[in-house]
Amino acid sequence: MAVDVGDEAPGFALKDQHGAVVRLAGLRGKRVLLVFYPFAFSPVCHGELRAINDEIVIPGPSDVQVLAVSVDSMFVHRAWADQEGFTFPLLSDFWPHGEVARTYGVFDDERGLALRGTFLIDGEGVVRWKVVNPVPSARDISEYHKVLAEIS
Repeated sequence: MAVDVGDEAPGFALKDQHGAVVRLAGLRGKRVLLVFYPFAFSPVCHGELRAINDEIVIPGPSDVQVLAVSVDSMFVHRAWADQEGFTFPLLSDFWPHGEVARTYGVFDDERGLALRGTFLIDGEGVVRWKVVNPVPSARDISEYHKVLAEIS
């Protein structure tokens, strides 16, 4: 079952690239840009996360927390974040495999990966915007800017 705009965002607790547990509930009061992606070190994911880091996270508003989620292990996330200088949490939905992606309706069972789903969750925990792109299609970073400006 997919999560839709207006739904309360399903809670989760996942480890980031440093092994720290990140809980969605712990981010109440902030807007959360929850970004699911297929795999670290892949070309489209690299471009997307680089743009998010450089155009949203670094200059971004202090009330926005970006969380990126894939089925890669936390060790893969650590290597990738260190290599690329990503300054936001890369969360591991490794085991149970894709459980959080499934909860949000963006898990591809046949290929065992997360689709390119993005959810903007407001400070009260409600999904205010979402977009899901096919695996080979990068998301439009300018759309993120527009939505973040419109939804406070």
